[in-house]
Amino acid sequence: MSIVVTGATGALGRLVVEELLATVPASGIAAVVRDEAKAAPLAARGIELRVADYDRPESLKDAFRAGDRVLLVSGSEVGRRVPQHTAVIDAAKAAGVAQLAYTGVLGGPDADFRLAAEHKVTEQLILDSGLPHTFLRNGWYTENYTANLAPVLEHGAVVANAGDGRVASATRADYAAAAAAVLTGEGHIGAVYELSGDVAWSFAEYAATVAAATGKEIEYKNVPAAVHQEILVGAGLPEGFAAILVDVDEAIERGLLATTSGDLARLIGRPTTPLAETVAAAVATA
Repeated sequence: MSIVVTGATGALGRLVVEELLATVPASGIAAVVRDEAKAAPLAARGIELRVADYDRPESLKDAFRAGDRVLLVSGSEVGRRVPQHTAVIDAAKAAGVAQLAYTGVLGGPDADFRLAAEHKVTEQLILDSGLPHTFLRNGWYTENYTANLAPVLEHGAVVANAGDGRVASATRADYAAAAAAVLTGEGHIGAVYELSGDVAWSFAEYAATVAAATGKEIEYKNVPAAVHQEILVGAGLPEGFAAILVDVDEAIERGLLATTSGDLARLIGRPTTPLAETVAAAVATA
C-alpha cells in the first residue's frame, strides 16, 4: 500500500508530497506524473514514480494498487477535466484502492459558477463508482491574486467585478497540508470538507493590504462585468478564460467564496495563513 499523489509535479501536488515527507517514509509514497524527467528530483528522494497521463486511460492501468490511498488532484485544463477524471476514477476502481480523495471546489453542488461544473460532475462520478472517498472542496488560493501583482503595482489598482463580495482564501500550502492530513489520518472516508481560509476579505481590503506592503497607493476599481472582460482580453487572456474569471467574480459578489467553515484549520491543526503574510512574501519576491 502506498499514498499516491496524482499531478505530483504540479503547483499543489508537489506541496502535498512535501507535506507527506514530513511524516511518511519516501518509500511509502508514489507520484503519478506525466513527465518522468521532470519528476527526477522526486525519484532521487526515494519516491516511486508511476508514469501516466490523464488523457491516456490505458496509461493509468498500472498507476494504482490495491489498498492505495490516492489523491486525485483535479486537472488544470478546463473543459477536459471530466474525461480525464473519469479515466482516473475507473483505474482506481479497477485497482481496488482504499481511498480516493478529490480536490473539488468550495460549495460542491451549491457552487453555480462555470468553473465548478466539472468538479460537481466528478464528485457524482466518484459517488457512482462506490469507491471509498473523501471530498476536499478547496476554496480560492491566495496565490491566484498574489501571483499577479505586477499589473496591480503598475496601474495602482486591483480591478474586479466582484462588488463588495468577500473571498475566504488560503495558500496552496494550507490546502496541501489538509490533503496530507486526510491521506495519512483515519476517519476521513465518506467525509466532505469545505476548505477555506479563516478570514474572508474584500477586494478593497486586498488593495489596502497590497498598499501597506508596498508603500504605494493601490485602489480597488469595481467595474462592470463586460468592462472587466475587455480588460482581461486586452491583457492577453483568451476570451473563454477571461469569461470564466469574470463569472468567478460574479460568484464572489454573491458570496459563494466567502464561506469560513473552519474545516481547513481543523484539519491542519493551526490557523490558515493570513492574507497579509502571503502578500508580504509575494511583494518581497516581485
